[in-house]
Amino acid sequence: MQTLSDFFAQSGAEVALASLGRRVAPLTHDTFEAFERERQAWPLPWNAQAQFACALRWPAAGADPVVWFLTLPLDEQGMLSPASRDAFLERLLLTLGASGEALDTSAPDNLMQNNPVALEPELHQRALLHARLSRHFAQPPSPQRDLAARYLAGDAEVHWQLLGLQGLADWVVDPDPATCAALAPRLDRLPREVLIPLCYLMEHGDLPASLHAPLIGCLAHAHADQDLERYCALLRALLGSRDAMVSTWLEQWLEYDELMAADCLVAVAARGWHHLEDEGRLTRFLDRLAASEQLHFRRVVRDLALIPRLRLPILMMLRQAPRDSALGRRVAEWNV
Repeated sequence: MQTLSDFFAQSGAEVALASLGRRVAPLTHDTFEAFERERQAWPLPWNAQAQFACALRWPAAGADPVVWFLTLPLDEQGMLSPASRDAFLERLLLTLGASGEALDTSAPDNLMQNNPVALEPELHQRALLHARLSRHFAQPPSPQRDLAARYLAGDAEVHWQLLGLQGLADWVVDPDPATCAALAPRLDRLPREVLIPLCYLMEHGDLPASLHAPLIGCLAHAHADQDLERYCALLRALLGSRDAMVSTWLEQWLEYDELMAADCLVAVAARGWHHLEDEGRLTRFLDRLAASEQLHFRRVVRDLALIPRLRLPILMMLRQAPRDSALGRRVAEWNV
């Protein structure tokens, strides 16, 4: 047994995998196995790491899934550095038994305690993952889901302080059109205590298309109010969408000097990287990064360059950057 994929195959468990970090998203077994066997780079690197969740459920045990949150280091090409995985696998086999049989959930689970590859996800990522796993394993959503839907639809009897993050997450992974239609005209009137967490959930690609235009309107109001926290949350939610309209909007957004705060540029790199799979947008974005004095240019670019579809275009643009340009000067500083 040389890989976690080998363990999953032999465990007898139903396994669901999901990426974390850059995006909470389902991960296929084929993709994970190819990564483990060093045949392909990690698709969604985050801080030079592969961050992911493994949910295992043994049907015969009738228990809830056991979920492991893990992070493994990547090399400079985004490939697995296997030593940490191998150490975790050894610990796994010692804890569960080398036969790979189902985990005895009644026994003390010390697998993740003081484990160097254990990960503590952010609260909104944990809530979103829980919502998606509930759907995957055909479990009902939390009781808070209906309350969240009623509030978002404008039910005056539901106060925002009654809402829970899990209820919002359960609605975000399964948004009903009627609630979206009711929410669209009142999105900008939501209290920030609701709007910002809602954005942090939708930034992982769950933004309904019917909310694109209202969200852009909210961005304009947040900019007018000079509310950077709200603006960045809205920006991340919008950029999480892969819709072509959002790509066009980003292209225009990159032309406005007053919108180039460091936090906004980091939001583009973190949640809107897929919109940079275009030569014009990527060139303009790198220029904007290079001109900003408030962020760590090298760190942001290195992490972006680990994304397989962006690696070669970014390397080529760095090499071809004119020496007298902001990007060229950054590259010269980097080389020194």
